[in-house]
Amino acid sequence: KVSFMTSRMRSLQYLDMSNNLLRHDGAGVRCQWAESLSELDLSFNQLADAVFECLPVNVKRLSLQSNQISTVPRGMVELKSLEALNLASNRLADLPGCGGFTSLQFLNVEMNSILTPSADFFQSCPRVRELQAGHNPFKCSCELQAFIGLERQSGGKLSGWPAAYVCEYPEGLRGTELKDFHLSQLACNTTLLLVTALLLTLVLVAVVAFLCIYLDVPWYVRMTWQWTQTKRRAWHSPPGDGGPVLQFHAFISYSERDSLWVKEELIPSLEKGEGCIQLCQHERDFIPGKSIVENIINCIEKSYKSIFVLSPNFVQSEWCHYELYFAHHKLFSENSNSLILILLEPIPPYLIPARYHKLKALMAKRTYLEWPKERSKRALFWANLRAAISINLP
Repeated sequence: KVSFMTSRMRSLQYLDMSNNLLRHDGAGVRCQWAESLSELDLSFNQLADAVFECLPVNVKRLSLQSNQISTVPRGMVELKSLEALNLASNRLADLPGCGGFTSLQFLNVEMNSILTPSADFFQSCPRVRELQAGHNPFKCSCELQAFIGLERQSGGKLSGWPAAYVCEYPEGLRGTELKDFHLSQLACNTTLLLVTALLLTLVLVAVVAFLCIYLDVPWYVRMTWQWTQTKRRAWHSPPGDGGPVLQFHAFISYSERDSLWVKEELIPSLEKGEGCIQLCQHERDFIPGKSIVENIINCIEKSYKSIFVLSPNFVQSEWCHYELYFAHHKLFSENSNSLILILLEPIPPYLIPARYHKLKALMAKRTYLEWPKERSKRALFWANLRAAISINLP
């Protein structure tokens, strides 16, 4: 009705229809505004999105402040002459595009419901010289980062920056100016975050794998499992077995390459003469039919002491490592003083593998007997060894 009233006013340039109760339901009725009308004020009415279907085509300045507009429809009549548009205090959820406003230079969308405005506004509206988008309930999140960067790219086209641009959500950032809100690229880029997490996981797996290989963790896990299995079989053995009982004074652990010294020097010197000592040697005392590991565990448990003949050959023997591991396990599990170390030959530190860190610790903390090269000192060596093993077996 308003447009029809102005249709015959050929000189009308400015029309103020603000503060009324104007509505437009977009019923398909064609509006007929005065062609001379260049400035129209329809603020503070009850107009909705359909108002864009009923506007003067030659208008240059248009105010639709304080209405009920939620979007700017794409299929509206083009306003090619429109230079200034005021959409403040409406219900807009995003910045409108300039598809129908090819000459737009000033846009006001303050006090709407814009949470995360589009960052490509100035690309779609290249002629806009000033954008007023402050006093909106901005949601400070990753999506807003691009809009914040828009202010620097626009060269001062955001009117009211930075005071009018304040975070409303989330609660913890309420009142923070957008210029002070920053999130790292890693936090906002899901692909980059996933790639970084994947790389860190791969690095962590590689480090853990390296440490496992360097410290021989799989070997210790395997030995612990075998120790547990042997213990379990012992717990479930028939009542008549009675469990392990001390049967030997000492279990001897040595490399096969040092067997000549063990058989010609160690065993004859300890098992013969006064105070006969019973030694457990794998060649004669292992029980046939049982696994080697189970025999080692049983012999260590049935022996009062464990004698380790140390040499460069010893640290290169896999089975010597098993025996040392189980004896060391007994030392701590039973809080006993059951280890005797005999240094047959000096061992250069570089020859000791990384997994023999327990051997390094034992040699650093415990006194060991060193096999003397001079024959005159060997009597004292055997006396000290016998004294360390001395015990009455049941």
